[in-house]
Amino acid sequence: MLEPVINDKCGVFGIFRHTDAAELTFFGLYSLQHRGHESAGIISSDKGKIYLHKGMGQVSEVFSDKANLKKLKGNIAIGHTRYSTTGASSLINIQPFLITNRGKVLAVGHNGNLTNALELRTSLDAKGSIFQTTSDTEIILHLAALSKKKTSIGRICDSLTKIKGAYSLVFMTEDSIIAVRDEYGFRPLALGKLGKSWVVASETCAFDIIGAKYVRDIEPGEVLEITNKGLSSYYPVKSTKTAFCIFEYVYFARPDSKVYGANVDKVRRRLGRALAREHPADADIVIGIPDSANTATLGYAEESGIPFEIGLIRNHYVGRTFIAPDQKIRDLDVRVKFNAVKGVIEGRRIVVVDDSIVRGTTSKKLVKMLRDAGAKEIHFRVSSPPIISPCFFGIDMPTKKELIGANKSIKQIEKYIGVDSLRYLSLDGMLSMSSLPNASFCSSCFSGKYPIKVPKINGNKLRLKPIAVDSIS
Repeated sequence: MLEPVINDKCGVFGIFRHTDAAELTFFGLYSLQHRGHESAGIISSDKGKIYLHKGMGQVSEVFSDKANLKKLKGNIAIGHTRYSTTGASSLINIQPFLITNRGKVLAVGHNGNLTNALELRTSLDAKGSIFQTTSDTEIILHLAALSKKKTSIGRICDSLTKIKGAYSLVFMTEDSIIAVRDEYGFRPLALGKLGKSWVVASETCAFDIIGAKYVRDIEPGEVLEITNKGLSSYYPVKSTKTAFCIFEYVYFARPDSKVYGANVDKVRRRLGRALAREHPADADIVIGIPDSANTATLGYAEESGIPFEIGLIRNHYVGRTFIAPDQKIRDLDVRVKFNAVKGVIEGRRIVVVDDSIVRGTTSKKLVKMLRDAGAKEIHFRVSSPPIISPCFFGIDMPTKKELIGANKSIKQIEKYIGVDSLRYLSLDGMLSMSSLPNASFCSSCFSGKYPIKVPKINGNKLRLKPIAVDSIS
């Protein structure tokens, strides 16, 4: 995807009963870096003693000092890499969160968004709860702490009956890991095995990096407790239908992951094939926007018979600390990330495949770059429908007024970004490509139809009021 304005909230990882738990968690988070790059953290347990390290930045930055990793002792660990969707981007909101209640330790990492967060927070605040963060994740801990159930698993299950929305959670106690998925299964969460150790992660690519084997997905509505006695499943909230996020297939998940029980690369290739069938183009070559659109581009090329070429090179060394250039050289932000291969582009009619268009501003700049490189014609093809609505289920997405697909027709967008033709994959075409039996998907960002009730506040974006904190010592 061209525009860095849509981000998944987080990646979560947990491992139970391994002598190198913290180190393997580091590598698991490293493979989940694409799901969030603002902050990262790891908590470990060693016979009841808890160790924690977290900080702002990418995983490799937070743990650049190996001493910080080595101090995380124990054979149980959970980790989290974050991109904020609810709550400010700041030190206070770095996960995993850790509390002590009734003499018991409870830590948690969260991927998703609670749609009733403001309602719950207001109620808890009125009852005397003291919040340390602006994250909706903390609400879950408060609910668990207030529960009258006697065990940690009981208090967690009790808290889940009060929250609504999207949540894939990994909890840690002194002697267990608990994996939780909401009853709709909005966000992915998988279970793996490494020897005698159990692993949970947002995506299976985190299993591959440490040599673990995928076992199954955590089921929608399931609370999976992992202890020395084995696995125990609880279902405090009944699952009646699924609402898997289709955007995981379109953009978020790594192509080498298995998400919702299907290989992402295969689904994306089918999206590209469907796009070619729906919207063929008379062109000389097909190029993709690296990296997320690469697989869909291959599918388009295979179905259309138009040769695939590498027409754009992406700079993979643009870090989070890159400072945007002055407005007077505003095109430089795109050129830092991408460069056209003039020998491939010059004098040719090209099909450009991307996975989505959000605001359209970066697409416009990139099209100009291709024109400057000598493209004779540019036919833009998108492997998803126009994005017309914001997301409330764990994706940081602009407000409706900022989404070009919600405010302009396809012809108007075509003119705005400066292409000879622009076509999107249809909604039915996209949804039919998953090949998952008996599964239904959340496509609200494309259809405007939400599977559950969502709040309508702050310009269609769910936000908790940030706390002003300059530093934490």
